[in-house]
Amino acid sequence: MEPLPVEVHSAAQVRAMDRHAIERAGIPGCTLMQRAAEAALASLRRSWPAARRVAVLCGAGNNGGDGYVLARLAQAAGLQVAVAALVDPARLSGDAARAFADFTAAGGRHVPFSKRVLEGAALVVDALLGTGLDRQVTGELRACIEAVNASGLPVLALDVPSGLDADTGRVRGAAIAAARTITFVGLKSGLYLGAARAHTGPIEFAGLGVPDAARAGMTPVLRRLHAGLLAAALPQRARLAHKGEHGRVLVVGGHAMAGAARLAGEAALRTGAGLVAVATTAASATAIVGRRAELICHAAGSAAKLRPLLKAADAVAVGPGMGLDRRAASLLAATLAARKPCVVDADAITLAARRPRRRDRWILTPHPGEAARLLRSNTAAVQRDRLAALHAVASKYGGVCVLKGAGTLVSSASGPPWVCDRGNPGMATAGSGDVLTGIVAALLAGGVDLELAAAAGVLLHAMAGDRAAARGERGVIAGDLIAQLRDVAQPPWN
Repeated sequence: MEPLPVEVHSAAQVRAMDRHAIERAGIPGCTLMQRAAEAALASLRRSWPAARRVAVLCGAGNNGGDGYVLARLAQAAGLQVAVAALVDPARLSGDAARAFADFTAAGGRHVPFSKRVLEGAALVVDALLGTGLDRQVTGELRACIEAVNASGLPVLALDVPSGLDADTGRVRGAAIAAARTITFVGLKSGLYLGAARAHTGPIEFAGLGVPDAARAGMTPVLRRLHAGLLAAALPQRARLAHKGEHGRVLVVGGHAMAGAARLAGEAALRTGAGLVAVATTAASATAIVGRRAELICHAAGSAAKLRPLLKAADAVAVGPGMGLDRRAASLLAATLAARKPCVVDADAITLAARRPRRRDRWILTPHPGEAARLLRSNTAAVQRDRLAALHAVASKYGGVCVLKGAGTLVSSASGPPWVCDRGNPGMATAGSGDVLTGIVAALLAGGVDLELAAAAGVLLHAMAGDRAAARGERGVIAGDLIAQLRDVAQPPWN
């Protein structure tokens, strides 16, 4: 199994890589198809070693050709293979037609699809559409996809789960819900955007020997967050270091909900901030110190009391539990006037949306509903095209935008946006966003630039969430993520 690349491309870019391999590197298309099928069979045997009967569903084009080659190889390996053709093989051409001819020459048989093809199968191989989908899935093909999903059988999708747009991740009417996807030549953006997380399962990659020159000059659509970011954001500490060298974080919040500010502050401590203070109300300060004595709490209910605290801070996290009243608005104004690098979250985002402005030294961390407020739009529109929403927020407000959710996106001025392919649904719980705010603020206070702090912070947050969900996603709470931060903030990373 090959490591996943950092770069994520469009379907058109990956097709161009294919053409380069065939036309300029001299790799025959049938050789690429053979390699794809071999990689897919290896994935199948690795993931489902006990499987003896496999249903392979083949469509038109090269994706169907991959399926016919895999079926031939699986039969030769001693597996029982039932092949269903969703497109008359007589309509195949080129390498796909050759793959079908080789399959039949080896004794392979095919039938039209019916639910009987699935009977007795241990798993299904989806070789129906691949990246070639350019319209809604309807008719017999949709009925097939829905039958497979209803069967409860695990599915190995070849290249892209059928019905999922290879560029946007949108479901075109119906889409295979795969247990695992193996994708070829290059990662496709549709595997990381839209509804992809509900359809791909874990993603594997096979480059098929396509040379690096095939990718030269291509600007990816996205970049995957990777462990190298953590190495850059969390360098080894000097033996003679003191707390002042590890950053001073100020959390401005907790005036309406003390717990939110405490979560952000404790997350900052666990990420490695040397000193964390919370500017809040007197009542909230008492509650926070009672739960986490290491947090320094100040009764700062006015801008005048906040200003000296801001002056001492290296970075600020503003918004968690702050409220939306006039006092909260004045605290946000004072925070922004201090011109310290800051993370803007929760109530502060809602307040910022009421009075839009551009700034270079802030990180906005909206969930889809908050992004909709920032853009004077609606949540459905944001979720329909999360990448466009990310660009729109970054363009309108400046700084760095972290659009939270499944497949969190981080805007970038240095290259394509970042996408997080870790994390789990257990993290969709109250306070999880406050934890992320504290993590990112700690990295900022340590001297990391805004983009790296946001990207590395999102990755640390997701890694902590995955550790917290190791015993099950249901019932994970924000404090469970904090409990994992100390471990995930240590090398080595992978």
